[in-house]
Amino acid sequence: MELKRRDTILVVDDVEMNRAILTEVFRREFEIVEAEGGIQAKELIEAHAPRLAAVLLDIVMPDLDGIEVLRWAAEQRYTERIPFFLITAETASDTLKRGYDMGAVDVINKPFSPYFLRRRVNNAIDLFRKTEWLAMTVAEQQEEIARQLAELNRVNSAMIETLAMAIEFRDGESGEHVLRIRDITALLLAAPEMRGTLTDEQVALIATASILHDVGKIAIPDAILQKPGKLTPEEFEIMKLHTVRGSEMLALMPHAAEVESIYSFAQDICRHHHERWDGRGYPDGLVGDEISVAAQVVSLADVYDALTNARVYKPAFSHEVAMDMINEGKCGTFNPALLEAFNRVGPKLERGEHRRGVVGA
Repeated sequence: MELKRRDTILVVDDVEMNRAILTEVFRREFEIVEAEGGIQAKELIEAHAPRLAAVLLDIVMPDLDGIEVLRWAAEQRYTERIPFFLITAETASDTLKRGYDMGAVDVINKPFSPYFLRRRVNNAIDLFRKTEWLAMTVAEQQEEIARQLAELNRVNSAMIETLAMAIEFRDGESGEHVLRIRDITALLLAAPEMRGTLTDEQVALIATASILHDVGKIAIPDAILQKPGKLTPEEFEIMKLHTVRGSEMLALMPHAAEVESIYSFAQDICRHHHERWDGRGYPDGLVGDEISVAAQVVSLADVYDALTNARVYKPAFSHEVAMDMINEGKCGTFNPALLEAFNRVGPKLERGEHRRGVVGA
């Protein structure tokens, strides 16, 4: 961004001699634009605003007085970017107070000393220029910080996806499972039944965090993780530990202690995505709203994806069969509001929008 070139002063006075005197004071440093009254002043301010360094404004004018011009300039927020000076023979304190209250940076009484007038006006112009430069510098820095943060988030998300996919390969999956879970989660959270007070940023964090829901499987032996048949009760107890081990691993990640980081959401999701609404899940036997919205949604997304994709121990079910099984409670109980959201986004799931990264309610 470039600092605007403010090289013009607007002189507003209905007396030609007064305008000529003020013009002579500043003509060596600035371009001078003159207005004979308040109405013309408003037109010239609108026309020259980006280049105006200051406005020298008489109070007493026949068509529209200086106070009214100043009030209008304040309403249009010109006084935030341009220093307005009241130059007047008026001495009534209430009039001068109104001028200051409306945004005049200074009130200069006639007759004035050209030298002191020039110094006072130039000092105010310098201050406004520095303020404008500082605001632009801060804006540029904020843009750069936002750009760097976006890049960091992109790299962070890519690393998370890579880690989760690597674990999926150990489990005999292609790695697409975790990406489908992410997109199904986003679809469900966008539905009004589940959205609640979640912001777009929170939805994005939870969707990304869902990728790590099975990260704890890295601690499960291959013989159990890749077993094609049904697990024995002892083997299943070991498999269930992936929720606890994953949560423990994620608790060690940087920023995991922050209330709303990817890793804090992932830690909760990892531990609780096998909990069930009726308390019959694991590892903690949580009931109802004791289970976070994030973990509830990922739980249902995981069940749906497992049903509609082939596993070493089962074929893929159709969308219709999976919907029926979930709604009939054959895969455990879920929050009724979550089931409403699930049925709402059902057509999008059937069209495979979650496989294309398309999210929305």
